[in-house]
Amino acid sequence: MSTPTHETVGGHVYGFTQARDSLKTILDASERGGLSMIRRPDRATAAVVNGESLRRYLELTVVANVQVVNEDGAWAVFMPGQPFAAEATDLAEALADFVEALRDYAEDWEDHLNAAPNHRENWALVQLIDLSTDQQLIAWLTGSVA
Repeated sequence: MSTPTHETVGGHVYGFTQARDSLKTILDASERGGLSMIRRPDRATAAVVNGESLRRYLELTVVANVQVVNEDGAWAVFMPGQPFAAEATDLAEALADFVEALRDYAEDWEDHLNAAPNHRENWALVQLIDLSTDQQLIAWLTGSVA
């Protein structure tokens, strides 16, 4: 087992080779709620954290701001200012379609929208989408998060 390059408050910093050699230690720390960082020369630092803890934090801090409108027998679901929406005659179907639209957006964001000034700040939303099941996203959208 490799020793981290140096310790920070609440986390360990590893170089790339050290991280590769210490993957079990890094993942074990993540399971306990710890933080490990991996630094490559002249590159951004990556953080390894517990995925479910991060998802729960994002679920509680990312504001859904979802609007649901029933008009002429159809349910429309949208987030003002965002480029995705869904519409269906049944609310459950509209929400399921909206989750699919969120997943499509997250894929596009990771592919190319992350560099666009009007999408750059959606990082937390995209992480929440990627870390959540469809049921968790519907609970977040409808405010029924427990």
